[in-house]
Amino acid sequence: MKVPFVDLEKQYAEIKKEIKDALEKIFNKGDFILGEEEGQFEEGFAKYIGTKYAVGVNSGTDALFLGLLSLGIGQGDEVIVPAFTYIATALAVSFCGARPVFCDIDEETYNINTNKVEGLITKRTKAIIPVHLYGQPADMKPILEIAKRYDLKVVEDCAQAHGSEYKFKIQNSKFKIYKVGTMGDIGCFSFYPTKNLGACGDGGMVVTNDKDVYRRLLMLRDYGRKSRYEHIIIGYNSRLDTLQAVILSAKLKRLDKWNEMRRKNARIYIKYLEKNENIILPVEESYARHVYHIFAVRIKNRERIIEELQKRGISVLIHYPIPLHLQRAYKELGYRKGDFPVAEKIAQEVLSLPMYPHLTEREIKYVCDNFNRLV
Repeated sequence: MKVPFVDLEKQYAEIKKEIKDALEKIFNKGDFILGEEEGQFEEGFAKYIGTKYAVGVNSGTDALFLGLLSLGIGQGDEVIVPAFTYIATALAVSFCGARPVFCDIDEETYNINTNKVEGLITKRTKAIIPVHLYGQPADMKPILEIAKRYDLKVVEDCAQAHGSEYKFKIQNSKFKIYKVGTMGDIGCFSFYPTKNLGACGDGGMVVTNDKDVYRRLLMLRDYGRKSRYEHIIIGYNSRLDTLQAVILSAKLKRLDKWNEMRRKNARIYIKYLEKNENIILPVEESYARHVYHIFAVRIKNRERIIEELQKRGISVLIHYPIPLHLQRAYKELGYRKGDFPVAEKIAQEVLSLPMYPHLTEREIKYVCDNFNRLV
């Protein structure tokens, strides 16, 4: 049996009929850039997430980059970023002329360690970027409290967490549920094809409740213009294609269902793997609704096991083998091995097993049977 890491064919089969006419309509109109359907998708996405505004851009990286610019982050500023995440989070900070300041992570959730954040704040610190890694929300309550105390912006990196939720404890033991992306100043999403909500190409979105930020984002993504040939600020060419918006609109209707399928698959994985003491399984914190963009486990002797799994037709990946502070791209920041021990430990042990909505229990059992024998 062969089990791919991701299989988008079944996902496409679900939406094929629905998008066929809509795509043909766009081709007939020639309305490919910021068309009517793109605006409709922005409205639909904002409604789904629970914000007033949403601005489509050409990638998740640009969502972070333009989002930071819209908040006034620039040359000489510092932004706190987890040391263990995809490099795009830090690159967006660098693109602004700001300096990423890395923070170690929590050993159970792999998200930013909220106990380490405050000690990194200086006079130059302007923002914190909590990453909702693998689909698990970062612990937002302490992050928001720190940000309020020091007057910092909060930029949620939701690239792997579309539809994930955070349970915010309020008075009298009551809770309020927020979707990720709605708690900070802005939320940034990627629509890379393999995401929980993925396009057929690149795409991204910034969401906010701040009207001024929204207006700046509209200009930043479209050459900084107010009208066709009137340019107010230095802007960029970063617009979400209408074709992608049509595809994403069809998928958005199914996102909750597909996320629940992922959660079901995670429970099946746990059922077959939980008795193996050599495997550290992902956790779902009490405040979180995990959407399992990635089903990441931790093991020893990872390279040997990857090789053996591949021989058996099982595709696995590593998210991520090198923490950000040890990337050559950030050598000039002066970090060294040992600076963030938890991030370094996780990077050496983490392994991502196949995960997508249409994965079957038979396929999961095949993965787990082989995995248990090898670990």
